[in-house]
Amino acid sequence: MVIDFHTHAFPEAIAASTLEKLSGMSHSAPFTDGTEVGLSASMAQAGVDLSIVLPVATSPRQVPRINDAAARTNQRTAETGLFSFGCIHPDYEDWRTELDRIAALGLKGVKLHPVYQGVDLDDPRYLRILTRAGELGLVVVTHAGADIGFPGAEHCMPAVVRRAVEQAGPVTLVAAHMGGWKRWEEAAEQLVDLPVYLDTSFSIGSIRPLDDGYYAPEELQLLDQEQFIQMVRRFGAQRILFGTDSPWSGQRESVDWIRALPLTREEKEAILSGNARKLLA
Repeated sequence: MVIDFHTHAFPEAIAASTLEKLSGMSHSAPFTDGTEVGLSASMAQAGVDLSIVLPVATSPRQVPRINDAAARTNQRTAETGLFSFGCIHPDYEDWRTELDRIAALGLKGVKLHPVYQGVDLDDPRYLRILTRAGELGLVVVTHAGADIGFPGAEHCMPAVVRRAVEQAGPVTLVAAHMGGWKRWEEAAEQLVDLPVYLDTSFSIGSIRPLDDGYYAPEELQLLDQEQFIQMVRRFGAQRILFGTDSPWSGQRESVDWIRALPLTREEKEAILSGNARKLLA
């Protein structure tokens, strides 16, 4: 079984325009058309059994509408293989009630994106969300590290993630992009002794750069096998979740990359699905 713990899909009416905007910001090309149908097709090619969709609220007013859409997505999980988490914005006024509603809807977790939401992860507005999510048993997935579309943004570097974890109440936290995109050494130093999971999204395989010359090849270099194995050894395979960030990484390419690693069968199974099944139970 394979579970992709970090994917994105957009409503068909806005998928094309959203991908065009995000592609322009990141100077990289997507691997799917960004729709739920496109994601399901990618899963079929890659042998992915379940994809966790992580919606992001870029403004407070979007929160209830996105969560309602997530609940509708989950009514079709048996058919599509897609299961959506909810979202929350740090400036959403009725954040506590909405988190309670997310739990009641059975969404299992929420996605935070400090860069797109413009707030440091250790800000009190996020700390209260982390604490309440922990009380409700919700998994929290947060973007961590740099962001290809926002050069220089410092909202959720590994040291900031550490400060947030130390101040918030107990919570199941997944630091995406192996704990900090393009900040992997810092992630190993800052997060290894904390009860934090990492996901592999946008950190393995390759990026498809646009043919605009914006990025030099070395700027888009992701973790190689040796670097990844070192992180698995430091954190333990039981703390690593397979994720792709689809449509921004290829699911088939990423699954093949993990399966080719010199890890034990048990370690690969834990990364590809076992750890995710425990968090979703």
